[in-house]
Amino acid sequence: MSLNKEPSKKSVANTSQLSGWGNYPTLESHAITVRHTNDIPNAIHAFQQNKSKNIPPPSLIASGLRRSYGDSALAQQTLHTQTLNHFLSFDESQGVVHCAAGVSLAELLNVFIPKGWFLPVTPGTQFVTVGGAIASDVHGKNHHLDGCFSQHILNLTLCLASGEQITCSLTEHRELFLATCGGMGLTGVVVSATLKLIPIESAFIQETTWKTNNLAETLEQFDAHQNTTYSVAWIDCLTKGKHLGRSLLMLGEHAPQQESPANNLKIAPPSKLNVPFNMPNALLNALTVKAFNTLYYHKTRQKESQRLVHYAPYFYPLDSIQNWNRLYGKKGFTQYQFVLPKAAGLEGLTQILTEIVNSKRGSFLAVLKVFGAKNANYLSFPMEGYTLAIDFKIDPTLFAFLDKLDEIVLHYGGRLYLAKDARMSEKTFKQSYPNWESFQAIRQQYGADQCFNSLQSKRLGL
Repeated sequence: MSLNKEPSKKSVANTSQLSGWGNYPTLESHAITVRHTNDIPNAIHAFQQNKSKNIPPPSLIASGLRRSYGDSALAQQTLHTQTLNHFLSFDESQGVVHCAAGVSLAELLNVFIPKGWFLPVTPGTQFVTVGGAIASDVHGKNHHLDGCFSQHILNLTLCLASGEQITCSLTEHRELFLATCGGMGLTGVVVSATLKLIPIESAFIQETTWKTNNLAETLEQFDAHQNTTYSVAWIDCLTKGKHLGRSLLMLGEHAPQQESPANNLKIAPPSKLNVPFNMPNALLNALTVKAFNTLYYHKTRQKESQRLVHYAPYFYPLDSIQNWNRLYGKKGFTQYQFVLPKAAGLEGLTQILTEIVNSKRGSFLAVLKVFGAKNANYLSFPMEGYTLAIDFKIDPTLFAFLDKLDEIVLHYGGRLYLAKDARMSEKTFKQSYPNWESFQAIRQQYGADQCFNSLQSKRLGL
């Protein structure tokens, strides 16, 4: 394939108000946009030279498309890498692509789906960079079988606080690799990565939807279909009693060529829908969310239904609406995502869903997935069990309520996802991520703790 040449323009700097996808919190940040991979060590050197002039010294963090929800990509200085979207090489016989870290998952899909290749793991949006996917060690609907994004990375190149670039993998600079994957950008700046794709015959998914009456039935269906490649459940988080946790469980397999339309490797068209401004805060309330949840649950009439669906609405339903985060109003929102060990799944999820129902803080987006075994990365989020993600509109009493949920999560041996977090306490983090001290030791070994820090890392005591 032909390769994009990297431009030779110098990095550009400006100051602006930044936030994550949840629009909370915000921070005035000096943004540095790099145009070439060689600009990364230059920008780090300049930061290190200027740091000594400030008391306290400023912090630096890499930033891609800013789809992490909270403050993990916010700092006094942000190194923007989204313009480093260059494909460096591709082995078409093996499906191995080497690309700069600013390449988005959407760009990977647009280039390689027509060639018959797909992402081995994808989160719920395609608008994240490869570097961001590594830093968050994103997971998808197939974690129970295929693990996290990092488990399909053959190697990556990391720019350290010294400006040196190191290639690391599970066999080369292993500890640095394990700290970088899921390390929220706190070990250095990911410059490039080599990723192995999976072959597909079409861009369509064979989807089977199971309509369940309650949480116990939902978990039973997850177990019954544990060998299905993709599985995810939308949960009605405002219904109580015997219907607590009623769900639509959506299973998926890549469709074979003979069962797909003629143009079977077409990519998703650009979205035409857009939320042009922040919606009024009163738009999303208990009544409107309950009405939506009731309609959405009952739109599926049969116990089991099947359809052939394009990959975009199956994997990325919210990508069809540009700036959908504005639906939550100017105060923003946070996504509360936690994981509980499998043995505690039914009891723990029942307790948390009951708290949510009683609080009347329901969400139209409540997604439940099942996780397989955890990997060796120091700060990766998944463990074998169940993960629930719920969006909550920011209001004056929300964080106190989430503190209460934190206590339940910790009681059952679970933890929160750093890529979604905007308010977790240092105590909660250190109690639920037992490898944090080993992670911090790696940071200190490479001098990263004196350079790469975010609002989140400072809040969590890193």
